[in-house]
Amino acid sequence: MFHAFDNPGPNRPTPRADWMALLARAPLDLLEQGLAPYLGRHHTEWLRRPETGLYMVQGRAGGTGQRFNLGEVTVTRCALRPLDAANRAAPVGVAYVLGRQHRQAELAALADALLQQAEHQEALEQALLQPVRQHLARQAGDRQAQVQSTKVDFFTVARESGGGDNGEDEA
Repeated sequence: MFHAFDNPGPNRPTPRADWMALLARAPLDLLEQGLAPYLGRHHTEWLRRPETGLYMVQGRAGGTGQRFNLGEVTVTRCALRPLDAANRAAPVGVAYVLGRQHRQAELAALADALLQQAEHQEALEQALLQPVRQHLARQAGDRQAQVQSTKVDFFTVARESGGGDNGEDEA
């Protein structure tokens, strides 16, 4: 079963699901900045070059009702294996990103492969994952502020008149 990116969900034992969710939502410029030290050092063996396709998105009536097909979204996916200077293979990196951003999918897959190696985890946590978390938190804060600016409080006539329970004003 799929979980929303911002919902930790049950039974998520490994941090890989968390960093893959972050990488899928990371903007291209943050991926390039965070991976800059690794880009020249690693050549890649493509297992699946970036390709774009459509996924059906489902919704639920009222959030809990029967599922229904909401529509299709464009998704780019890829899989690669980075090779170091000695041509040693690293774990396979996989990425799925919304849209048609082939470079974003490639960088996210490279980051996934590197994060699976213990020697790169701490450096990439600081250089890549923390800035992505901060960016997504800023986006959520901006979205929340925009929603709050359009909030309308509706008052009933009884609340405005200050009436009692029976609807009559007390003298």
